[in-house]
Formats: sequence, C-alpha cells, structure tokens
Amino acid sequence: MPIDRSPLVVALLYDGLCTFEFGIVAEVFGLDRPEMGPDWYRFASAAIEPGPLRAHGGFTIQPGGGLELLDMADMVVVPGWKGRDAPVPDALIARLRAVHERGGRLASICSGAFVLAATGLLDGKRVTTHWHHAEALRARYPAVIVDEASLYHGDDRIFTSAGSAAGIDLMIELVRRDYGPDAANSVARRIVMPAHRSGGQAQFLVRPVQAEPESAIAPMLGEVRRSLAEPWSIARMALAAKMSRRTFERRFLEATGQAPGDWLVAERVEAAKAALTRGNRPMEEVAAAVGFGSAHALRHHFRARVRLTPSEFRREFAGA
Repeated sequence: MPIDRSPLVVALLYDGLCTFEFGIVAEVFGLDRPEMGPDWYRFASAAIEPGPLRAHGGFTIQPGGGLELLDMADMVVVPGWKGRDAPVPDALIARLRAVHERGGRLASICSGAFVLAATGLLDGKRVTTHWHHAEALRARYPAVIVDEASLYHGDDRIFTSAGSAAGIDLMIELVRRDYGPDAANSVARRIVMPAHRSGGQAQFLVRPVQAEPESAIAPMLGEVRRSLAEPWSIARMALAAKMSRRTFERRFLEATGQAPGDWLVAERVEAAKAALTRGNRPMEEVAAAVGFGSAHALRHHFRARVRLTPSEFRREFAGA
C-alpha cells in the first residue's frame, strides 16, 4: 500500500512475554534505519496489564505505555501468547477489534493467533500458527480455518504466522507490502534472512517434504533431483525405485505425504526459483533446465504454487 505518513506499529507486552517473538517485531520495526528515509515506521510497546511484567529468559519489563497506544496504532502485532488456555482480556479484544474496524492491521506470531481468534475476526478465514498449537486452535475456535502447513497467511488486514522464525518472514512481507521489495530485501539482508522466503505472498513452505533417509525410495528421489531436466514419468520413477507402479505410488505417498507428480512439480519449481535468482537466463532455458519443457509450462506451474509469475519472482528477488 502507498505510504503517506510514518505508520505506527505497536507490539503487545504481557506477563510471560515470549521474548524471541517480541524481539522479531522490535528488530524489524523498532530499529533506526536512516537509509529508509524519514517515513519509516514508528514503534511502540503496549502493556495489556500493569507491570513489571515477566519475560522468558528470567528478566522483567517495566512498560512505558498501555492499551491506550492501540488507539493510535496503524498495526498491532501479538508476539506469541501466555498459553493456549490463557484467557484474552475483554479490554484487549475490544481494542483490537477497534483497530481493525478503523482500517488498521493486526498480525500475530506463533501462539499469538489465539489472541486474534478470540476477537472473532478470524472466523471463516484461513490462518496459521505453530504446528504444535494447530489442533488446539482448531478445537477452541472451530469457525477458524487452520492451515499449519503454511509459513503465514494474510486476509482482510489480518495476518498470522507459524512458529517463531516464520514471524520474521511475515514481518518482512509486511515491509514489502508497505515499502516495496527493495526495502524488504534491505531489511532481510540486515538481519541475515533470505528475503525470498517471504515470497511476495508465496506463503507456503519453500521446501517440499523430504522422504525419510531409510525410505526405500530415497535413492530414487536423489536421482531425480540430480536430473530434473530429464523426462521423468511416474513409470520411470517406479522403475528406478525397483517397484511396480502401484506399490511405488503407495510407498511414495507414505514416505513424502505427496503424490509423485505433485512432488516432481514442487521440486522443479524450487529449482526454477534458484535459477531465477541467479543470472538472467531466458525463460525457455530455465524451463528446459528444470524439466518443464516450455516457458508456458514453467509459468503455469510456478504461478500456481508461488502466486507470482517467474518474471515477477525474478524482478523482486534476484540478487536479494
């Protein structure tokens, strides 16, 4: 979105604060970044209860502001939460709903999704959280569509992210939405993160599921990865694995959680990502090198999985 003023990002503080999750928000939005110009984010921390507050790591925090800061916030980030069963105060729910109603954004990291779910604003939306919390979130809030396979999701100015490190991916993605890919790449470099993991809304996990090392099909997977440009059919993969096609397809699904064709497309898309961020090869060459055969096929599969065209991906993330 275009920036016409310096947006205020407010991170919540609470007793039992998840220190790492809070640190992510402070690192991305709270540091001085003179290279970004005068319109960069403003940052504040808002305590939801009186201090001093305990934080993970054995130290305490004396907050400088409370829930009143949410009334001025352009975005509020919930950096984790006290626990799955910890109640969310009514005053906090009301403040968060008010932020959203006046056009502000809400975001959560890891278990912070429980706080946003308590507002009712996630009902009917696809969200994510740490895989360890997914079933509990699904059970407590059945109207929420929980997708634990994603790094992050965003819908209607509400964003959720998976386990702690995925919060970095989401925060960088929000920078990209506000200030563009150059700013997002700059922040990512400063914190030594791969900016392409934000994916310009390519929020699904960037690596296909790997077969267990002891799996009988693991050697075949390695062979395919080393020769993606070759015309791998399911029949050929089954032959390489020394199995009948029927047995191969069953064993493949058990080992990877994917059908062979879906796995192969995912591997080729990942190889295409790497090729697109290195150099400026023509699309036909990239397509041939990863086994798609044509630029048309590359564009079709790439956009379906990454939500960007290959050209858009290269433009945003080459050299990042």
